[in-house]
Amino acid sequence: MYYPYFITYMAIGLIISIAVFFWALKHGQFNDQQRARFLPLRDEVDQPPLRTGRSHRFEIYGLFVLVVLGLCASATLLAYSLYFSK
Repeated sequence: MYYPYFITYMAIGLIISIAVFFWALKHGQFNDQQRARFLPLRDEVDQPPLRTGRSHRFEIYGLFVLVVLGLCASATLLAYSLYFSK
């Protein structure tokens, strides 16, 4: 069966998400809970977006590449498991 491949796929995703969570804890992403609590209630008008530089475009391209690689990995895993499930 192809269940071990999907279990491995889910385990890798769980390990990555736990690593990202602990990275966020270490870097103080959850420190200011009082401010975060009232953000949806503020009455300020949003400022117009700042002009984006070149580094922002590279970041978008990098994220796009990561998404494409993730989808390719998923498709490869699916094709591999379907091909060898006979």
